[in-house]
Amino acid sequence: MNLIIDIGNNSAKFYLFKGEQIILHTRKNNSSFEIMDEWSRLYDIEKAIVSSVIEEGPELSSAISKLQCPVVRFNNSMQLPLEINYRTPDTLGSDRVAAAVGAWNEAPGRNILVIDAGTAITVDFISKDGKYNGGNIAPGIKMRLRALHEFTNRLPIVDKEGEIPSIGYDTETAIRSGVINGICHEIDGYINEFKQKFCDVLVFLTGGDEKPLKNRIKNCIFADKYLVAKGLNRILRDYDNK
Repeated sequence: MNLIIDIGNNSAKFYLFKGEQIILHTRKNNSSFEIMDEWSRLYDIEKAIVSSVIEEGPELSSAISKLQCPVVRFNNSMQLPLEINYRTPDTLGSDRVAAAVGAWNEAPGRNILVIDAGTAITVDFISKDGKYNGGNIAPGIKMRLRALHEFTNRLPIVDKEGEIPSIGYDTETAIRSGVINGICHEIDGYINEFKQKFCDVLVFLTGGDEKPLKNRIKNCIFADKYLVAKGLNRILRDYDNK
């Protein structure tokens, strides 16, 4: 089995893969790593990969040192199934690369647009010749809701959960609808642009906020919240077989 450890800005995700199938998964606070020791005692873990968008702290280092298997720390200089065409690859987020690899693993040889809706929303393009060509970064749902509160005098903080009418009927729904519907229009705009340039483009939606968005985006998409984990599993398999 492969252990996949994906450390994000606000949470840590853990996955156990048997081949390409996810056997177990859970989400924890990104400073809580006890599950790694628990799984290592309960399951036969052959190897692990760690991907983190934040600096590795002592808690994570300690948890990794206790694993009784080879551990790979993912970086963009590793062997990848994609060519990275990014001017500053050292600043390219590991989650963006992993999502791109996950999408490519699902649909090799196709033009692909990957939309990852998490703390930030990233839109990345992979061409059918296997080249990651970069993308854009924008604030995510929670960041936009918080910004409306923090940068105004009277707008309240609004939770992302709740009614989302097409036109808000009070301040709460106006804010929530403005943010979430606005993001959907934004994503639809990207999809339309890339479909005009590349008629055969496939669109993948992933990330912690894919659920409130996927049914509101007008264009046809493939929603897969495990895309990053699948990409990391593919990278770990390739690393093991190099």
